[in-house]
Amino acid sequence: MRILRVVRLAAVASSFLPLSVLAQETKIKLSDLPPAVEKTVAAQSSGAMIRGFSEERENGQIFYEAEMTVNGHSQDVLMDANCVIVEVEEQIAMGALPAGVREALHAQAGKGKIVTVESITKHNKLVAYEAAILTKGKRSEIQVDPQGKPLGHEE
Repeated sequence: MRILRVVRLAAVASSFLPLSVLAQETKIKLSDLPPAVEKTVAAQSSGAMIRGFSEERENGQIFYEAEMTVNGHSQDVLMDANCVIVEVEEQIAMGALPAGVREALHAQAGKGKIVTVESITKHNKLVAYEAAILTKGKRSEIQVDPQGKPLGHEE
């Protein structure tokens, strides 16, 4: 009986999660990419070392992500099935951040250690900076807008 209750509670709780949380991501090979997507990846990865690919399904749409290393830092490019680049996440050095962004990230991190920072660009527009924080062995993320203000939503 108790197990059934736990299963029911889990099912009910998951129905309240946003669909983006329920997105499915599958690792794939280069040969699994549609030819047009493969061509876009080739153009985007010029001079980069490709680390891998994934196919994501979110809200009924299919997206493809290329994970790569460019000039010693990570860059992930997400595109839709029509080869439109939807999002680029690129690792950025703390020293390269605008001062207001750097200060805001340190303030939000508190006693946590900032491990990495990425810029998030959507449809060719910088929308946020995201920092991975390590606090007492637990990893978390924080985001601020391009001016360093906390976001009211996750990008």
